[in-house]
Parts: sequence; C-alpha cells; structure tokens
Amino acid sequence: MTDQEHLLPLLVVEDDPAIRELLEEELHDAGYATLGVSSAEEAIALLSHTAVSMMITDVRLPGMTGIQLLQQLRQEGSELGIIVITAFGTIDQAVEALKLGADDFLTKPLDLDAIREAVFRVLERQRLALSHDDELHHFHGIVGKSPTMQALFHDASRLAKSSAPILILGESGTGKELLARAIHLESPRHEAPFVPVNCASIPADLMESEFFGHVKGAFTGANEARKGLFQSAQGGSLFLDEIGEMPINLQAKLLRALQEKTVRPVGGEREEPVDVRIIAATHRNLEKEIEEQNFRSDLFYRLETFSLRIPPLRERGSDIEHLVFALIDKHADAQGKQIEQIEPEALNTLLSYSYPGNVRELENAVMRAVTLSEEGVLQHGDLPERLRDHVSTQASAELMPALSGEVLAGTQAPAPAPARWPSLEEVEKRYIKKVLEATGGNKRRTAEVLGIARRTLYRRLEDDNEQP
Repeated sequence: MTDQEHLLPLLVVEDDPAIRELLEEELHDAGYATLGVSSAEEAIALLSHTAVSMMITDVRLPGMTGIQLLQQLRQEGSELGIIVITAFGTIDQAVEALKLGADDFLTKPLDLDAIREAVFRVLERQRLALSHDDELHHFHGIVGKSPTMQALFHDASRLAKSSAPILILGESGTGKELLARAIHLESPRHEAPFVPVNCASIPADLMESEFFGHVKGAFTGANEARKGLFQSAQGGSLFLDEIGEMPINLQAKLLRALQEKTVRPVGGEREEPVDVRIIAATHRNLEKEIEEQNFRSDLFYRLETFSLRIPPLRERGSDIEHLVFALIDKHADAQGKQIEQIEPEALNTLLSYSYPGNVRELENAVMRAVTLSEEGVLQHGDLPERLRDHVSTQASAELMPALSGEVLAGTQAPAPAPARWPSLEEVEKRYIKKVLEATGGNKRRTAEVLGIARRTLYRRLEDDNEQP
C-alpha cells in the first residue's frame, strides 16, 4: 500500500463554519478525506473512537482552546500530527504551541497553498517516522509497538540465545507458532531445522512413533525404519504446539528425552542421542490441568522455567492499527492488488472490534476484505458481517443509556418525572443527535445505526434545521 496517511481522514477543529468548510474543501481537492468538528470537546469525543491521520485546530474555540486541546492530547501520550491555526500577529501563541508539541502552525488569513504544504510536511514526517518504527517494532515478522509486545520481543531475544526449553502461553490465534519461529531464527540454531507439530492433530496411538521414530517390524505396517520428529529436528528446534493435548503417558517419555537428550525408537533396543531445543505452547491453564491429573507437574516445571506469555489483541493498545495496515499490505501484495484507500467507517470497525480469535481472526477479516475490494478501495461492506453487526450493535447499546435517564428508566432506578414529558418527535430528534455525535457526524453510519435510509435521515435533519 502506498501513502498510508491518505487512508485516514484529517480532522479539522474550527468553530467558524465558513473557515471549516473552506479548509475541508481545500483538503478534499488535495486528495484527503476529512472530518470536521466545531469544538475541542467534540474533537476529544471523536478521537476516542475514530482514527485520524492528523489534526488541524484553531486556537480560539468555544470552551477549551486549541492550545488546551493540544496540551491534553500530548499529556495523554498521543503522537497525532497537529497543526495549530493562530490569528495573524499572535506569534507568541505559535511558539507556545510548538513548545507543547504542535508539528506546525498556520496564521490567519489562511494561505491555501501554505495549508497544503504544511499538511504534506507533517504527513511526510509521520511517514518517515513510521518507516523507522516498522524496523524497530517488528520481531521477525511479528508486529508490536505496544510496551507489552516490546517487552515480549526483548525477553524472547534473550531466551533465544540459550538451548533451554521455552513454554509459550497465550490464547488461540495470538501467534504462538510465529513467536516460536522467531525465537528459532534469533537463536544459534537458526541454520538447522525448525520442526513444528500440533500435538492435538496426532492420533494418540501413533504419537510415540511420530515423536521418536520406529525400527523395521516394530508393529504391523512398519515395513521400514522411520525417523521421528526429534531426529528430524536434530541440531535445531522442535515446536510442540498445544502440548496440553499430549497424552500423559507420552509426557513421561518426553520428559526423559529432555533430561537425557536421548530417544528410543519404538521397537528399538538402543537410545539414540539427540540435540534438539524444545519450544512448547498451549492455550490451556496447565496448572489447572495438573490439578485434574491431565498434565505432569514435573514436565510442567521443566518447561515453565522459561515461559513467555503472548498478550491477547485486546491488551495490545495501538498495535491493532499497525497490524491492520501491515496485513492489508501483506494480502494486497499476495493478491497483486494495490489498496490506496480504506473507508474511515471500515477502519473504525476494524479498530473497534474485540477479536476473540485474536490476530488470526483479524488477519482473516483483512484477507477477506482485500479479496473483495475493488478499484483500490477497501470498503465497509468488504468486511465480514459479524464485525459490521457487532460494532453497530455496540454503538446502539452505548447510546441507549444516554436516553434512558431522560425518557426510559430501563433497568436503572426510575428517574423523577419531569414537568413535561417530551413528545415522541422530540425524543426522536434527541436520539438522532446522540447517534450523530457518537459517529462523529458520519451520516451514513448514523443511518445504519438508526436503521433508516440516508435520504430519510437528511430530511429529518433538514426539518430540524428549518425550525426556529
């Protein structure tokens, strides 16, 4: 994907409707999508659920000033590119804004060419910083900028240098095999084989032969000797995925192989030396499995000495945004496509979903969307239905409590009766306003949440504006 900054809209914070419209039109002409709000408070509310590439804000705003908005965002750790608009002659404000972390400033009256140049400069700096970040925040193909992932990469790199067994813990879909491969590539064994095996996929009666091999005639059908997984991984790493599914009788033989560094093929009479680094993984709670006598405690303690936990996607903060773009790039390249835009609504849905299936579920959703995308644009309708439905339902659920205190008590304690109950028309207007605010003024999304046609929404908004 090229020019990723064009995928996200620019946020314009300006209380003067004419200037805000001028800025948005100029940015549209330059090829950018935009969102516009009239106050700092609206900007903060929108940024809580909507991703943008950068922000342009006036200093003079009703309520919180643009300088205070800038200061709050920087105190919260936001790295959003921010351009501040100041009145001509108030250079002190511009200096203050730069000290507080603004990326650039513009003076009124606005020079339209200067606006384009300033936006380009800020986005270009972000692009270069992102390219540098990509180098710093990838661990053999695993994307992770969040502190938890950076700590995981650091620990994995240190443990990779030894030959001690490693236990990787994490929910399904978090990328345990990817981390195991990364550890192998980081280790002195990287030129030897990496052999992965899913313990849940091997029939219990064949497991011993699969792991340790067998000699000719060891059992019916053993017409020739066969090497096991340990011998195949000689000098390298053997990755035992879902080790919690391994039968307990085989666990004892695995422990012996770890301790003695030898294996005995099925039907064989001699131990064979093996030099293999074991990396195991599971989504199960092995301590609970020990209590239920499904897992050997001595094997657990042997593996658990060096353990790594991969956090679920919901605990990885802003990583999801980096993953979305990285996965779009990956699958667009694989399919020979070039995705140049992603609808803000589609991006917001991808960033808002909880992903119980973690990175695997996210990747499947992105792969589907890229496959269905047309004309270089990834649209909301390209996403899996469960993502679209979940986010719409969530948005509706978040809006209902705001009305329940005024009109419907719901499950809360009944509210005191007002002097005059609002009419159904007034309730409808309030609800539309709440939904419109929650979607950041996105009328198409608002119509979807309300379950009405956009034409109907526009008509009701026009009716409301015409009333004194």
